[in-house]
Amino acid sequence: MKKKIVTFGEIMLRFTTPNNLRIQQSHEMLVNYGGSEANVAISAANFGADVEYITRLPDNALGETCLAELRSHNIGTGHILTGGRRLGTYYMEKAAAMRNSSVIYDREGSAFSELKPGMINWREIFKDASIFHWSGIDAALTPGLAEVCKESTTIAKEMGLTVSYDINYRKNLWNYGKTAQEVLRPLMTASDIIFGSESEYAMLMDIPAPGFKATRDGEEYDIEAYKKFCQAISRQIPDCKYIYIALRNVMSSEHHTFAGILYSNGTMKHTRVFDIDNVIDCVGVGDAFCGAMLYAQTAFSDEQKRVNFSTAASVLKNTIAGDYNMVKAAEVEALLAKHESGEVER
Repeated sequence: MKKKIVTFGEIMLRFTTPNNLRIQQSHEMLVNYGGSEANVAISAANFGADVEYITRLPDNALGETCLAELRSHNIGTGHILTGGRRLGTYYMEKAAAMRNSSVIYDREGSAFSELKPGMINWREIFKDASIFHWSGIDAALTPGLAEVCKESTTIAKEMGLTVSYDINYRKNLWNYGKTAQEVLRPLMTASDIIFGSESEYAMLMDIPAPGFKATRDGEEYDIEAYKKFCQAISRQIPDCKYIYIALRNVMSSEHHTFAGILYSNGTMKHTRVFDIDNVIDCVGVGDAFCGAMLYAQTAFSDEQKRVNFSTAASVLKNTIAGDYNMVKAAEVEALLAKHESGEVER
């Protein structure tokens, strides 16, 4: 059975101020490569999934370094396009105490943002794949990329692939005259799997979110409210088979609580609350959930196991500096075993 996962998105150069400095204070930057969809691909591959990455990179040393970075994580790069003149970048101040993280994007005119329909041979790429994963960031950058998302998801469905979609709403990226709701609502109807935070679902579908307020490990939360929330979502996207929701409460930059939900076939599975009281880096936590989710979809048939694994992997990402979730499946299983007595299923 085919199990290859194809992931589509941009990989960028990340500049981070050291030691929690503000940009105005810093005279040097820490440099690495990342970006939401690349983080997802690397996370899934790190667990052992067969992953192919699709993007467009400039034909220069930065593009070559991105290819080397992806290959170092066992990501397939055989269908990556080259062209354009620049690599997208972003600048980050990490959160500290009660100060939120801050990101400045510089990706206009990047090689990836110049993609148009017809440039990528999706039928060739999809012929040995089982899952296609894309994100709302792809459609946010340009009208041309929104059309590429439509092209790719349409072909994926025609060829019988499972389509996975991460809502990935970034308010400051939607600058070309259309709203996220206008663009993403029609596109997401092709999805078999959707992932997002409760606030992203609420924004996109105009449904009030219950609001996750847990503050300690193992705390009970309003399962009935989330069941109704999932039912309301499902009524708007009845063809979607799996609705995953990440629940997070941020008490401070170093102290979060986290849980996960999976709604499928009219039933809801939910995890325990995890208390993360020493967050190292929360960048890419949602991407870690997505990567683990894609792996879990191919590795496990049990739906409770899928959401447990995805949530625990995402929890562990909070302990890893940088964009990628560099944990192994055995570490995720060990965390789940530690908290096994607190698992619930409905």
